[in-house]
Amino acid sequence: MYHPTTRLLTILELLQTYPVLSGAELARRLEVGARSVRRYILMLQDMGIPIEATHGPGGGYQLRPGFKLPPLMFTDAEATAIVLGLLGSSWLELGQSAAAVEGALAKVLRVLPLHTRERLNAVSAHLILSPYEQESRPDAGLLLQLSAAIQNRQRLAFAYCSQRDELTQRTVEPYGLVGWWGRWYLVGFCCMRQAHRLFRLDRMQQAQVLAETFVRDEDFDAQAYVELHLNEGGALWQIEVEFHASLEKVRQKIPESFGTLIVTEAGVLFQSQYGDMDSTARYLMGLNLPFVVHQPPELRDALLRLAELMIHSASASEADAVTVS
Repeated sequence: MYHPTTRLLTILELLQTYPVLSGAELARRLEVGARSVRRYILMLQDMGIPIEATHGPGGGYQLRPGFKLPPLMFTDAEATAIVLGLLGSSWLELGQSAAAVEGALAKVLRVLPLHTRERLNAVSAHLILSPYEQESRPDAGLLLQLSAAIQNRQRLAFAYCSQRDELTQRTVEPYGLVGWWGRWYLVGFCCMRQAHRLFRLDRMQQAQVLAETFVRDEDFDAQAYVELHLNEGGALWQIEVEFHASLEKVRQKIPESFGTLIVTEAGVLFQSQYGDMDSTARYLMGLNLPFVVHQPPELRDALLRLAELMIHSASASEADAVTVS
């Protein structure tokens, strides 16, 4: 779940926060083995960071007393990545407040050199990212709550509303968060079903992090489970859609994790796998790009059904208005 650079920065942050941390505690927080922790510590020491190790009961790793890291300095590329990430928070549908985003932008821009600041101010002034699925927007606080439970391996309790509007109380051992085709999911082990399950965040209610911890099944491949089960009935359709637009425009709309993009004479061919054709049809229409469906035929049928609903809705009176879901 973490890039090696992220783990190095996390170790530094932890050692600045706590006087001493054992290798086992660092391994638990980073979700790696003890050998990996020692390797990361050596890498930091090679960079000149004075990390000291103590042995015996109560021992562990600590920063040399009195050592403080200098203020962070960003390269132009790093600063651009941070600013674009902040600006894109609304497009990612995280439900983050505008005040929080503006405050973070102001702090980042304040420490940048003048020429970099001017360039990024221009980006923030003219970049427009339009959310495409308002109804599935997760609350940023919920994402933080779930992420902390995953990191600390604490069980979650929440009420869950199924697709059939059945409300059940669940206790779950959380493994990861997944953004997939405009929706957010939690993957983990459901104590009630005694099996691994996916839970849509917009169907979770009254989520609470419990004090009780759990031991994660290290053999469970969360990514493979998500790719296999985020579809209807476990059957994946092979999708090929050709967009009549430039590669740059398509990349702005479709994340890399959704599939493969191939440049063609007519535009860009999008190849992917998914199981819910109705959801795929709504997603493609929301991209606001011209396209042609090569396969499967079931996706064309789903688009036709969606078109019929839209036509009926547009021509219906207020008495017989139709809700498209």
